[in-house]
Amino acid sequence: MIKTINPATEEVIQEFQESTWSEVDQKLAASLRAQQDWKFRPIGQRLQCFQKLAQLLRAEEASLAEVITTEMGKNIKEARAEVRKCVAVIDFYLEHSETHLQAVDLKSDFQKSYISPQPLGVILGIMPWNFPFYQVFRFAVPTLIAGNTVLLKHAPNVTECSLQIHRLFMDAGFGDGIYTSLVVSHQVAAQVIEDPRVRGVSFTGSTRGGRQVASLSGQSLKKTLLELGGSDPSVVLDDADLDLAVDRILSSRMINSGQSCIAAKRFIVTEKNYDEFRGRMVQSMADFSFGDPMNEGYRLGPLARKDLRDQLDQQVQRCRQQGIQVLVGGEVPSEKGFYYPATLLEDVRPDTVAFAEELFGPVGSLIRASDEAEAIRLANQTSFGLGAAIYSRDLERACRIAETEIESGQVFVNDIVRSDPRLPFGGVKNSGYGRELSHLALTEFCNLKTVAGNA
Repeated sequence: MIKTINPATEEVIQEFQESTWSEVDQKLAASLRAQQDWKFRPIGQRLQCFQKLAQLLRAEEASLAEVITTEMGKNIKEARAEVRKCVAVIDFYLEHSETHLQAVDLKSDFQKSYISPQPLGVILGIMPWNFPFYQVFRFAVPTLIAGNTVLLKHAPNVTECSLQIHRLFMDAGFGDGIYTSLVVSHQVAAQVIEDPRVRGVSFTGSTRGGRQVASLSGQSLKKTLLELGGSDPSVVLDDADLDLAVDRILSSRMINSGQSCIAAKRFIVTEKNYDEFRGRMVQSMADFSFGDPMNEGYRLGPLARKDLRDQLDQQVQRCRQQGIQVLVGGEVPSEKGFYYPATLLEDVRPDTVAFAEELFGPVGSLIRASDEAEAIRLANQTSFGLGAAIYSRDLERACRIAETEIESGQVFVNDIVRSDPRLPFGGVKNSGYGRELSHLALTEFCNLKTVAGNA
């Protein structure tokens, strides 16, 4: 039995019965049958379903946002923005999919030769709780448009979100088996991964979870995409606009109450700007209040679960023991709900928890760099490589540094790292592999089939 809990009130919202393997087996069979029809539908027909889906999301934005906020604690304003972002993903692929899924002619010794993207089949998505709608749509939309069918195993604490998404797909005219939400245990999910009817797995979550998924998928020789954790650096160079840097870094760190893989986590500032940056960040974080996520006046809501809040606090207390200074916050509040205050750490070194581990919450780490070269070295001195940001008034030079010197899947200059449907998204090192979004996502779960022949 799955219980969902309102993180702002600590009250049980609903209870859900997990499906048995027998029930899942039937859903797998239905998904496989549906894919044999779905893949042969003209892409224009498939896109018509997505047009209806976007209309439903627009019409139900307010009520869907309330489900998100109630179940995982996201500020209601951000929850509404998340629903709109799902629409933006659909709109992008409605405009570009037909072009990017066309066969590509190749020059060869054959009279005719080309690459044709063909769907792999049934694809399992294992999605996290922190963006309970957007993460699903980011994965499912291009995967379905390409002609695959989708099974979705969502995080247990956002089960109602998962079921609402399933309902939206059905209401939009996607037939039985094309998109299916599974309410299952981790053990049953492992069986689904290993099932030969499943031809690929997309996983977003922790590095530990990604290793487990990759191991199971690898034993079955099936395609995986992993979007894992991050310890994203924001590098503030000597010529940075500090007003801009403080504003963007603070915004990035606090989005979704700090529960974002691509949030700014390590603030690496060169000696020239360190003291001024530190002073501004201390003041900004001290003024950052938390409270009821249904109230737009509070930008910082609760963390999604008690165990997540406890883990974050344990990491902060371990930092204290390592000699790290807590300049702001750092204590579990007495209020009901899984809240954690905006927290700023100083004297963060590479051998400390705050540098080496991902802190998934509203906790920022100040790191002093003697110069630009050390700042770049410190940015790369991590097992993660999901996102990074550079702040400098010299755009061309900053872009060269981003391109050739920063080890990360994406680097943004003078802005926060963000997920944009027009841009590829993914990591390197322990942050995973594969690319979501942009035109690349359309063929991530396709067989790029070579066809060649002579008359």
